[in-house]
Amino acid sequence: MSGQTESATSGKRHAFVYATLRAVPRVDRGEFVNVGVILYCQALDYLAASVVLDPVRLRAIAPDVDLDAVRTSAEAVVVACRTPVGLARENEGQAVRFGMLTAPRSTVVQPSPVHAGMTTHPERTLGQLLDRLVAPPV
Repeated sequence: MSGQTESATSGKRHAFVYATLRAVPRVDRGEFVNVGVILYCQALDYLAASVVLDPVRLRAIAPDVDLDAVRTSAEAVVVACRTPVGLARENEGQAVRFGMLTAPRSTVVQPSPVHAGMTTHPERTLGQLLDRLVAPPV
């Protein structure tokens, strides 16, 4: 995340990719509620995720949903983004990690397809995406 401060002051735009995290309480039905966003900006060495669970929305599609299991699975993605990669080339390691975290899977928390955008401040963009794609409608 070293380049983040530089970008915020310079106003230079950088490409980023993101995916929403979807809670799929009953995989057999395929119904989901967006519960988080994961964002990766290679140019700024930034990888982060944020999660907001809405128990009412989750219970609307699955009254018996295990909220603790959903929370644990979603928070594991947040932790994985924060954990040092441990490769000689950190930036390359984060790209691999983003790919692993956004790979299709059949679990209670699944990633959406990956989308792209431009940002001058990835942390702010992550918050904006979370508000737009995850927060309950007002």
